[in-house]
Amino acid sequence: MTVSLTAAARELVDGTNFATIATLNADGSPHNSVVWVARDGDAVLFTTTKARRKARNLAGDPRVSLSIYAVDNPYSYVEIRGVAEVTEDEDLSFQRAVSHKYTGQDPPPEPADTVRLTVRITPTKVVEFVAAPPG
Repeated sequence: MTVSLTAAARELVDGTNFATIATLNADGSPHNSVVWVARDGDAVLFTTTKARRKARNLAGDPRVSLSIYAVDNPYSYVEIRGVAEVTEDEDLSFQRAVSHKYTGQDPPPEPADTVRLTVRITPTKVVEFVAAPPG
């Protein structure tokens, strides 16, 4: 069942906060990596390449867990569980957009044979913890 993002979750996704994506390896063990994220409505998006482990894992099992921590207060975070849909970013427009969001620049060039993907996560569960920074 699809759920909506909370206001706090939207704020974290919309900011320049880093996220970790957890996918499942073929043997069922978890694989985590850091990603940049963006939002389209209640969907959370990130980019990767076809050759990377997370893309191969998603081809076998689209279930994911994404955690985003506030860069200015890592005691505040959101976990978004959901199902991922992978499409090819043929014109690299999403890769450029998320790079501009985080760095203000185009991404560095990649080898010509790189297949860039956009991963769209449809949330099925949102868990948040908002806390004041210590001190």
